[in-house]
Amino acid sequence: MTEAPARIWITRAEPGASRTAARLRDMGFEPIIASLLAIENLTPPLPDLAPFTALAFTSINGVAAFAALTPERDRPVFAVGDATAQAARDAGFADVRSASGDLHALARLIASELSDAALLVPQAETPAGDFDAALANAGARKVSIQPLIVYRARATAVTAPTTFDAVLVHSPRAAQILAEQGAPPLSHAVTVCISAAAAAPLVALGLTPAVAQTPDEASLLTILKAALGKRDAAV
Repeated sequence: MTEAPARIWITRAEPGASRTAARLRDMGFEPIIASLLAIENLTPPLPDLAPFTALAFTSINGVAAFAALTPERDRPVFAVGDATAQAARDAGFADVRSASGDLHALARLIASELSDAALLVPQAETPAGDFDAALANAGARKVSIQPLIVYRARATAVTAPTTFDAVLVHSPRAAQILAEQGAPPLSHAVTVCISAAAAAPLVALGLTPAVAQTPDEASLLTILKAALGKRDAAV
């Protein structure tokens, strides 16, 4: 008798959830999309881009929301990771650099390439981290940033699926929502987080999530496969 595929709960918002589901199917898993967050694009007044040396994107959602606000694509782009960089290229930006990491890697990249510069940062209403502090720690010289709130990630009314073998946590915000719910079913499943920041709210509950080696989905899914292989028994 063929063993049933592992059921993986995807907590991230659409449209990313569907992309993750497709990758999981290709790996032989059964994805369950039950998004804890929903993305809402905003329409803030767009500042004059002339004073800004470059744009800095900290997420794919930020790229999509900003690109919908303006046809201008002439500014250089610094992107937090490769997927965000590719989203910027797909949106029509030609000069794109990827930090291939997290907010701190992005700050280090900017510090290594710019000085005496102003950056516009299209971002979420609740940012994932302190970009100013990251730039200061990276030794950025006279680099200032102006946030532009282009989207919000709001909590949904979704609760945990009835049965699942593992849960993927793509962001600190999703982890915080899980923690606020008490995360009762997670003690019986493999929990895999994209970063230490995403794992922190769950660690505070006494859980021991597996953490991706680098903050990208390829690494997340690699850790998922390894973690499922180590579990004692199916849930």
